[in-house]
Amino acid sequence: GSSDAGQSEHIYDNRYKMVKNSKISKFFFPSITRKFIIRISLVVILTYVLFGYIIIPLKIAGHSMEPTYHNGGINFCWRLKYFYTIPARQDVVVVRFAGKKIMLLKRVVAVEGETVEFRQGKLFINGNVIDEPYVRFPCDWNLLPRLVEKNRVYVVGDNRNVPIEKHDFGQVSIDRIMGVPLW
Repeated sequence: GSSDAGQSEHIYDNRYKMVKNSKISKFFFPSITRKFIIRISLVVILTYVLFGYIIIPLKIAGHSMEPTYHNGGINFCWRLKYFYTIPARQDVVVVRFAGKKIMLLKRVVAVEGETVEFRQGKLFINGNVIDEPYVRFPCDWNLLPRLVEKNRVYVVGDNRNVPIEKHDFGQVSIDRIMGVPLW
């Protein structure tokens, strides 16, 4: 009987020492050393760079991209998408508007050198009607043919009946394209 109690205490002591000296324990309860402070500083700096320059939090404001994206939703702007490429037709992009603070989601409907036109609620590129399955609400306005200039893309929202979508956006410079939404 008494030897069993002493043996169980010995086993408990060994298990405690194993947990106390394990890498997991040291990870969650590190001693504050110079190495630890450097690691924490690196994590803070990398997080700042990641969420300040590469992945930017984005709150969706307005109804212009419904039904694809809804007002009040939260998303992130992936800035590295267009680091070496340019936006293509049908890409959903994040456009910097009125400085760096306001960013809006829009869809690229035409790229440089293409002629964009809206007739009877349908999109025409270079005179050909474009199928847009993502546009659920019919459009009730027209836009005369416009040539998309060099280093620009033509963007509108998916909800074409929102008043700002009529003529206020249109062509934007490629350098105002911040990136793409992550999801």
